[in-house]
Amino acid sequence: MLAKQYPYYLANEAVFANNDLVVTNKYTQAAATTVALADAAVIDQAIAAAESAQVLLNKMPAFERQQILEHCVKRFTERYDELAYALCIEAGKPIKDAEGEVTRLIDTFKIAAEEAVRIQGEVLELQITKRAKGYSGMTKRVPIGPCSFISPFNFPLNLAAHKVAPAIAAGCAFVLKPASRTPIGALIIAEVLAETNLPKGAFSVLPCSRDGADLFTTDDRFKLLSFTGSPDVGWALKAKAGKKPVVLELGGNAACVVDHDADIIDAVERIVFGAYYQSGQSCISVQRVIVHDSIYDEFKKAYVAKVSGLIEGDPLDPTTFIGPMIAESEAERLDAWIQEAIESGASLLCGGKRNGAMLSATLLENVPNDAKVNNEEAFGPVSILSRFSNFDDALKEVNNSQFGLQAGIFTRDIYKAHKAWDELDVGGVVIGDVPSWRVDNMPYGGVKESGLGREGIRYAIEDMTEIRLMVLRNPE
Repeated sequence: MLAKQYPYYLANEAVFANNDLVVTNKYTQAAATTVALADAAVIDQAIAAAESAQVLLNKMPAFERQQILEHCVKRFTERYDELAYALCIEAGKPIKDAEGEVTRLIDTFKIAAEEAVRIQGEVLELQITKRAKGYSGMTKRVPIGPCSFISPFNFPLNLAAHKVAPAIAAGCAFVLKPASRTPIGALIIAEVLAETNLPKGAFSVLPCSRDGADLFTTDDRFKLLSFTGSPDVGWALKAKAGKKPVVLELGGNAACVVDHDADIIDAVERIVFGAYYQSGQSCISVQRVIVHDSIYDEFKKAYVAKVSGLIEGDPLDPTTFIGPMIAESEAERLDAWIQEAIESGASLLCGGKRNGAMLSATLLENVPNDAKVNNEEAFGPVSILSRFSNFDDALKEVNNSQFGLQAGIFTRDIYKAHKAWDELDVGGVVIGDVPSWRVDNMPYGGVKESGLGREGIRYAIEDMTEIRLMVLRNPE
């Protein structure tokens, strides 16, 4: 069960300031709990506290930061069922997906604990000319300073963890704004962090309204902004962020190419998962499925059958695969896009039904190129089928997008695999699987409208640290 009320965390401490944010059960739409909302004055206090704590964090040895992360791993493991249940309620995430996300939360902190003691510099050979004789150099990485984090609703635990865990490993104070629709997971993370010996002010987790959150972007006391969410919001925040570095993990409309030599049964299994897990509410969800002519009909028959059989319903039911979208308004939006495509000539192969926030798993064919469901990020349980005869044309179709996050290629041809890796304008190419696949130590991020920078613990630590050089002169 969820608690009746959750606090925000200001400078490592729980504050039950109010009950202003009501968090709903996304399946029943009933109020599930309340959460304290922070205002601009509280955010300002959190930033000041982070700035003070940074002085102590700069001196904290790596093994102590590692111990803090290891404590989190232990406590998240102990609270596994509680965390999974919270995800089911606040995000409407089917229980199997919720359990998977808790596992990834634990994995992310484990990786960060390992990386905390691997933040190393190098010795530089500076004697490259006569004038540099007797000089040598060394570099080390130092914390960039207090960080501002804004995390999204669709992975309330793991996408917050991909900011919080590397910050602790790097020794950076931070203030986190979790999504207002799904703040509970981040607050449980904060509750666990409050059990550690992090310096007072090292972290704050502050649910707040978008209108009150301007300081997360504009305040110069923050030395880094890391945002995960929609492209429109992300690029607008970057424009307001001033001189601080900005990391953006934004949207996508990921494509998957199925070549003639693919194992059709395997490809169908993986693409159904990639397109419809957690109701398609993932920025690397498979949205466009591009299949070779020679196997198209066979693939289509198997794919339609599999999608049509997906069970929708209560996220707490272990048999449920399709749960509710995050809000009825989001289901209405995507339903309108589906109907627009059908009115423009697309064929509905299955699905296309909506009941409140529940949208059935939908599959379309012959979708016009200019339809929103093809060009924009659907972020829901829909995929579209198209065909190709030439592999180069399939790659061009993948690139025919404003987004560039990840792509999946089902082929057994190593030369085609390398060609895709060379030519696809995306952050990652997954061979033999869906673009929706991710493991938490890999560099993850996109190009074009999909963002800037990379997450994955070691890569995030690089963003959260700066290189500091020391030059030594031997006067002899």
